[in-house]
Amino acid sequence: MQLGAYAVRHLLTPDARRRLLRLCSTNVDNLRRGRWHTLAGSALVVEAPMELPYALLLLAVLGYTEYAYGAWWAAGAFAYGHVGASLVVYAGLRALRAGPRTRAAIDVGTSYGFNAVAGALTAALPRGYPQTAARGALLALAARPYLHGFRRTSFTDAGHLLALALGMGLGPALAAGRRRGLGHPSSQ
Repeated sequence: MQLGAYAVRHLLTPDARRRLLRLCSTNVDNLRRGRWHTLAGSALVVEAPMELPYALLLLAVLGYTEYAYGAWWAAGAFAYGHVGASLVVYAGLRALRAGPRTRAAIDVGTSYGFNAVAGALTAALPRGYPQTAARGALLALAARPYLHGFRRTSFTDAGHLLALALGMGLGPALAAGRRRGLGHPSSQ
């Protein structure tokens, strides 16, 4: 993801980069025109390289989820959160009759999927002090945009919370699968 973002930023002209981001965006204009492929493509493109701490946290959460619960669970939770949050945000913006700038805004990246996986992980972790601390840290990370106040939040911030909630809804199924031995490396 990081290498792709660097390549897009440094190998494409600014106009070509903007066209690529608009083509992959899950914004209202694209989805209203039936460009449903953006639901998949937008999760594979990031607007700018991520900050290193965020990228490392993303790798740690996704890596641990894949190790502990299996690649299919991690990918499924990521896709479910990304697509689900994108569609709910789209429906909300349509219902609110968002203005032209918001309807055409670039909305790409891994954050909805990441928040869904983090939510599923927080709900699936077993009980205990270290797990409770991990839950708190993951939830605080997801709530970070709201710490600056609601006036500075955007529709993507609402999408992050939606993805987190969708992921938390998956948590009990994730934990049940773990109890049955599904997805754990020793059962594969």
